[in-house]
Amino acid sequence: MTDNRTKLAVYDLDGTLFDTSRVNWLSYQEAVRPYGADIDYAYFRDFCNGRHYTEFVPVLLGGKADEDQLKAIHAAKKAAYQKHLSEARMNWALFDGIRAQRDQMHTAIVTTASRKNTEEILDHFAVRELFELILTQENITRVKPDPQGFFMAMEYFGIPAERTVIYEDSDVGIEAARRSGALVLRVVQF
Repeated sequence: MTDNRTKLAVYDLDGTLFDTSRVNWLSYQEAVRPYGADIDYAYFRDFCNGRHYTEFVPVLLGGKADEDQLKAIHAAKKAAYQKHLSEARMNWALFDGIRAQRDQMHTAIVTTASRKNTEEILDHFAVRELFELILTQENITRVKPDPQGFFMAMEYFGIPAERTVIYEDSDVGIEAARRSGALVLRVVQF
């Protein structure tokens, strides 16, 4: 059977496909607690969630985090993530749209989340098979607002920016999507 799809839909994970703000907050709370830090939920939601951990963890630790500490905190966060997945909410409207358009569009995820945590949440909600390509922090060397991940997805499918739509929620994600030249749809609330 020939694949005649000539369009691509790219989705961010955190804040777009899923509301994971409480999952990530609880996981990072556990990870930074041994270092004497505490994270207010509102602060985490507004300034940390959706950003790369190397940007916000040093701030949480008062600017005193070295590379080994950052790696240890990130590993602890990834280990804690799965036990907090009951706090996640699925963007059911977006997933209904993905299912309805599968025959017309290729589907990909581009996220700064780890592969481990990305696969855990997709499996938790039994939706991994909806995505043909999943690019995570392990695949991307330049994080958002750099559009590298979006360009990688377009190149993988051989689909140009003018036939690509990107769903994002964060300011850095929106900036990266705009820089890619694709159509950008912002997810505000679900």
